[in-house]
Amino acid sequence: MANDYGNHVDYMKWVEKDAASRQKLIETALSKAFSKFVEKRQVEVIVFSSITAAELAQAIIGYPVILKPLLAACNIAARAIERDLGIKNLDTYNPRVTDDQAKIISGYIKPFLPGILEIPTLTRIDRIAFVDKEIRKKKGQWEKRIIAGINRFAGTKFRKRMFESQAEQFELDAASPGTGQIKVGIDIKRIEARRDIHKRCDEIVNKAAKLKTAFPRVKFGAVIYYPFIEEHVNIQNRLRSNNINCIVFASEANESVENAVRMLLSSLGMGGK
Repeated sequence: MANDYGNHVDYMKWVEKDAASRQKLIETALSKAFSKFVEKRQVEVIVFSSITAAELAQAIIGYPVILKPLLAACNIAARAIERDLGIKNLDTYNPRVTDDQAKIISGYIKPFLPGILEIPTLTRIDRIAFVDKEIRKKKGQWEKRIIAGINRFAGTKFRKRMFESQAEQFELDAASPGTGQIKVGIDIKRIEARRDIHKRCDEIVNKAAKLKTAFPRVKFGAVIYYPFIEEHVNIQNRLRSNNINCIVFASEANESVENAVRMLLSSLGMGGK
């Protein structure tokens, strides 16, 4: 049965023909669209078709930082490495791999590498992936700042907690107390696109209802990041429910985070410090 589940090789085969067609389409379109500005220049390239898997492994062992751009060029992420090769917790941006692991990875990615690839292209691929990671990391810090603010002003400890309702498991981003019956539950949501409003609001409403089913006396609040200020009232209307005690909005600004937390806690009867 395990063989019935797909691996990265299978996934790449699914899209191979369509990806090749699109690549050709884009190459043609770029050449025509920027025909007046196309220049031929000398550039350093890596001839991967001449590199053996063993040589590739030695390169990775000697310079581990190259692993991320190589993986990105193959459209391979750490999850695929863990799933297909059993190498867990691989930090592709700062990898620590044994010689044996480097050899396994090299043999795995070698068939996916193009015959020739320009060094500037590889570095650009790495830059795009790195920037995306850092932006997502920065966004993740916003939730941590909200939780830190709650713990600062609440006068009681909040932490992530799981709860069960009607045979389903749910997670609260912040809940108090830390153990036992939940008295206050808080959901923290970043909504960055209008098209996500319905889904995210439905998630909040559903979680609030499930929490009240499990703990009828609980108070539930939500902290929401939504950059379209003029539409905040629409979200408030969508979240109007007897199961939701308070809704506040917070931006990236420290003052906004603090004000939202204070307002939330006050509405939940936890005025704090």
